[in-house]
Amino acid sequence: MKSLYVFADKKGAGSLVITLGLMQLLKKSLQRVAFFRPIVLEADDYDCYFVLEHFKLQQSQESSYGFTLQEAEHIIAQHSEEYLYELLIEKYKKLENEYDFVLCEGIYSDLFANIVELDINIEIAKNFSAGLINIINAHNHTKSTLEDTYMLQKESMQKGGVKRIATILNRVNATDIGELVKLDPMVFAIPENEELAKLGLSDVIENLHPKKLLFNESDYIRKVGRVKVAALGLDNFLEKIEAQDLMIVPGDRSEIVLGLLGAYYSKKYPSISAIVFSNGLEPHVNIQRLIEGLGEISLPLLMVEEDTYTTAQKISSIEPKIRLRDKQKISLALGHFAKYVDTQRIEECIRLSKSDIVTPQMFEYKLFELAKRAKKKIVLPEAHDLRVLQAAEIILNRDIADIVFLARPQEFRRFYEQHGLDLSKAEVVDHTASSFVRRFGEELYKLRRHKGMTLDQALDAVTHVNYFATMMVQMGYADGMVSGATHSTAETVRPALQIIKAKEGVEVVSSIFFMCLPTRVLVFGDCAIVQDPTASELASIAIESAKNAKRFDIEPKVAMISYSSGESGHGKSVEKVREATKIVRQRVPQLAVEGPIQFDAAFDPEVAKRKLPNSKVAGHATVFVFPDLDTGNTTYKAVQRSAGAVAIGPVLQGLKKPVNDLSRGASVKDIVNTIAITAIQAQEE
Repeated sequence: MKSLYVFADKKGAGSLVITLGLMQLLKKSLQRVAFFRPIVLEADDYDCYFVLEHFKLQQSQESSYGFTLQEAEHIIAQHSEEYLYELLIEKYKKLENEYDFVLCEGIYSDLFANIVELDINIEIAKNFSAGLINIINAHNHTKSTLEDTYMLQKESMQKGGVKRIATILNRVNATDIGELVKLDPMVFAIPENEELAKLGLSDVIENLHPKKLLFNESDYIRKVGRVKVAALGLDNFLEKIEAQDLMIVPGDRSEIVLGLLGAYYSKKYPSISAIVFSNGLEPHVNIQRLIEGLGEISLPLLMVEEDTYTTAQKISSIEPKIRLRDKQKISLALGHFAKYVDTQRIEECIRLSKSDIVTPQMFEYKLFELAKRAKKKIVLPEAHDLRVLQAAEIILNRDIADIVFLARPQEFRRFYEQHGLDLSKAEVVDHTASSFVRRFGEELYKLRRHKGMTLDQALDAVTHVNYFATMMVQMGYADGMVSGATHSTAETVRPALQIIKAKEGVEVVSSIFFMCLPTRVLVFGDCAIVQDPTASELASIAIESAKNAKRFDIEPKVAMISYSSGESGHGKSVEKVREATKIVRQRVPQLAVEGPIQFDAAFDPEVAKRKLPNSKVAGHATVFVFPDLDTGNTTYKAVQRSAGAVAIGPVLQGLKKPVNDLSRGASVKDIVNTIAITAIQAQEE
């Protein structure tokens, strides 16, 4: 696990105290730790500033957060919640790649309650594949209320598919701690600490912006106890003075001012924190002369323009902060955290935890990063389709691959500019007038004359965009091709089978879909090409599917799907799958494969325990190989619609060079993903 995500349910939960303790814990054993807040209220977020400065982290303020709340809401409104996660993953991954560990602090959940369906913190943590520590604000809540809140949040995290490391109940009534920690070994209850909950004079100054009549730098760390308004006569008011009081006094109440100064220097009265003069009134000039004559007075005197009532209201609504200069409060916070939280247990849990979560957004990000490693040139023959052009602009802007379009340059430029696109970085080849036409035609004739093709037929064929694009790939002018937005599968695949052909040792060209479920990615094959493969062909499909899974960082565990599991079933289809499984084991002995096996036994660990308890694949399969096209196509569409899975594909496999077919209903995102996959396949050829 390379990241930890901590978030609170409500404002005032003391997130910074917990963050401070966790960062201290991480810095003890890790050299390079980064801090990241996906969403902040303002760009100059205090928590980011504090953590970066206090721990001397070598990262910029800009890299420590993703978006402001306003920016995040705009992205969701204009695009989607999923698009927000994609952008956040990109920012987060930059830190993950540069640092040993990333501590993330979320924004309190209440802020997004009316905007998103699920807790946005759980969704972000899932997309970061981070361990989760949730903080529950226990201030002024009963034990039973906290227990209910804990159970609800625990259930939400389980449903969200995230790895919960611990739950921290902060600001708990001390008498409830013993019962609350019995809820779970990884529940920690931290009692309210009056000193941490106190305002500092720096909090007051930050929020009121007063004029400093008398003030020293050291006064910033003064604690503020109660806030009191001088509404009584001096005799009665003096009786109300308590240590660390902040006094609000109109500047023209000279008798109160003199009384407070006398009390401050008297050994019979406790020391107050400061005096705030309201209504924009400074003390009378004679009172000021008197104060000046006292010499080195150490009592802060401040003045605000607001009236007494407004000033008192403002101060009462201030949330106390831990300040960089307040070393005492920082050490108090760290000590309080360490006293009530078993840091060794959390450290061990982080060390042992391994997250297998892969969300659709994470997988798409991985595709882009893999494609960028060795940028390839992909030819797109469908230059008249707006979706293809929009996808190409994204690919070019994100520097995922180089793009070649087949079109008449002037017409093409006019078309994309009319739609507000910029494809000036793309290469444009006129397939009807290019000098390549003769060269490609002659080469196609050489490849197909044994099948009866004439030179004239070959020259005519290469004027078709898919044949021309396939010849570009075959002869090295492009690294891969993507088509099918407006052409049938046959129109896209036939030229590839005739010209590029299958790799040596591959019996049949087939296809796979990447099925992106909420927390993992599976590989389904074949769901689009081979109608009824033989046992040997099915074995070949399984081996190629496993290779492609590994190429995309999915550990291949192959399930050969049938309507029965193990040795229980018989029949032509089952025997074919059983024979195919044997062939796979003979050809690739090190590959984890199980078959025949039913889908539920391959997918669900609980079912697997009953049906195939000794199998290393059952319940944990990542590659599902179907016995025929009917089964594969039906299953992938059923999973896509019923489970809300994102289906990326079909991805052709087994060709010497990559060519991929789009669905005619493909979205812009589908096309972007297919281009990225094709670029990755081209790196391996």
